[in-house]
Amino acid sequence: MARQKSNDGNASQEREPFKSGFVTLVGRPNAGKSTLLNAVMGEKIAITSNTPQTTRHRFRAVYNDETMQMIMVDTPGIHKPHDPLGEELNKSAIQGIHDVDVIAFLVDASKPIGKGDAFILKELEQVKERKLLVVNKADLVSQHEVELQVTRAERLAKFDGVIAISALKDFNVEGFINAVRELLPEGPRWFPEDMDTDQPTEVIVAEFIREKILRTTYDEVPHAVGVMVDEMEYVEGKDLEHFLGANCFLSLKVKVKKNWRKDAAQIRRFGYGDGI
Repeated sequence: MARQKSNDGNASQEREPFKSGFVTLVGRPNAGKSTLLNAVMGEKIAITSNTPQTTRHRFRAVYNDETMQMIMVDTPGIHKPHDPLGEELNKSAIQGIHDVDVIAFLVDASKPIGKGDAFILKELEQVKERKLLVVNKADLVSQHEVELQVTRAERLAKFDGVIAISALKDFNVEGFINAVRELLPEGPRWFPEDMDTDQPTEVIVAEFIREKILRTTYDEVPHAVGVMVDEMEYVEGKDLEHFLGANCFLSLKVKVKKNWRKDAAQIRRFGYGDGI
């Protein structure tokens, strides 16, 4: 069920200036960026798993209410790359911090801020965009530990706002939305109100399939797996079950492409990396 948008029709709210803009979610792998995106939207749009580098696409999800349109840009986790695919994903994520209105930097409350966080924060210091520190997974630690994480992060960079949340438990997600609202500029609705994401259906279907592979096959199938939809045939009233609301028939074929993560042409063929 989609997140319920506020619908307070009082006159004071109607006089509020309408705000809109782009918000990039950045952070180390498994910081909870995709989980937060899904929590804000109130439905599953981005895939999640405990496997690092689950997110390979940079895509937009559009949140609307009466006084704001927030376009969230989910990015791959920034990490030390070990192959050309990792390099492409890093490039895509770092590009995502430019030409947006707000950068939401996520840190895991339960893990010490390390070299990976410091690397990202060094990149953030070079851009002028407004920055929001988001301490995620706050339900796993004490309030004191959350405050320590904030202190550590603020030693490395300056932020225009700070919020503690648990995206998985839906704790203070509304607080995140309101914190972004404070930082966004006034502007129009850039996308139609009924548009949830700019990703083509084929890409979302492929990602949902890849998520299930990561969650169910473990060591039997390597994390290097990639999924591509070659063809979709629609029967009236049918589509991918939850995403499109009906039963569906799914036919999968497996191909082995040795060392595809080192082949730039294959990386682009899957739609991963810079500019995606």
